[in-house]
Amino acid sequence: MSTPTSTATESGAAAPAPAGGSLFTRLYTGTGAFGIVANRRKFYVLTGVIVAICLVSIIFRGFSFGIDFTGGTKLTMPAGDLDKDRVAAVVEEAIAEEAQMVQIVGAGDARIVEVETRFLTSDEIRAAKSAMFEEFQPVTADGVASVEAIGDSARSESWGGQVTKNALIALGVFLVIVFGYIAFRFEWQMATAAIVALLFDVVTTAGIYSLIGFEVTPATVIGLLTILGFSLYDTVIVFDKVEENTRGLRHTAARTYAEEANLGVNQTLMRSIHTTIIGVLPLLALVVIAVWILGVGTLLDLAMVQMVGIVTGTFSSVFLATPLLVSLKNRDPEIRRQTAKVLARREKAEATA
Repeated sequence: MSTPTSTATESGAAAPAPAGGSLFTRLYTGTGAFGIVANRRKFYVLTGVIVAICLVSIIFRGFSFGIDFTGGTKLTMPAGDLDKDRVAAVVEEAIAEEAQMVQIVGAGDARIVEVETRFLTSDEIRAAKSAMFEEFQPVTADGVASVEAIGDSARSESWGGQVTKNALIALGVFLVIVFGYIAFRFEWQMATAAIVALLFDVVTTAGIYSLIGFEVTPATVIGLLTILGFSLYDTVIVFDKVEENTRGLRHTAARTYAEEANLGVNQTLMRSIHTTIIGVLPLLALVVIAVWILGVGTLLDLAMVQMVGIVTGTFSSVFLATPLLVSLKNRDPEIRRQTAKVLARREKAEATA
């Protein structure tokens, strides 16, 4: 009699070979064909490398903070068909220093150009306004060319710092509530794995912003909190399936906890992919609307951080949260005994065959 084909799991157990077929067939059937849990050590190394790169960038490269964090002066003027590079050059010549940021926001007749600089003195503001007026001749709402069409405002760095402080407090409270709920609804191992996945999302999203140089604004900080809900949702969906698969596991000898958990990830993998695509598409549309139609910087900030966060959240819920859960559960003496029972049963079956 021939021995059935089998695949070895990381724990040493030999699980039945997954069903064949194309990649999409395996994705949609959720047969457990992808050994995500069995290869968890590789994913631990991958996530460790990602976190290390992000932390190095955050520490040594830092962030590109907006005026709300650094403080400074903002000059505004009707944009018309102006070239923002020309505006930047005029302001730079007037204040003898390069502007921190020049952007055009709004659409149609409501388009305005915003110039962010360091804190300017009264004389520097007058000089900048005068240079901008002489070069571009902006008009007021009454249609009269006047220097009054150019506005100025000062922004203190304490406002952005206060937003960040409140966001960090909200993050801490959120993590405590999440841990308590998941520990009550499922178990403490799942709560721990979910929190680690959320922290991974925060660090990687911040690291990507640091690496690429996206500007960090209060909207970015607020958007970072919103993505945690998406990541947590995806993780809980997977954990719910894992709990369903492992219910009554201690009284059976058919599969190990790791195998049932891997099956749960596979069964929800296509749902995670669909959720990610559906979540990213509206954000892409929002980016297009924010940049090319409305020119609203806040919309762009919110959309960008959520796009980055959704992708990292999906990665962490599939390749980090459940594998980490299995590593924690394998420390449970009952789970270890059940795994040993499964291995012994399979060895006996193979010997008999």
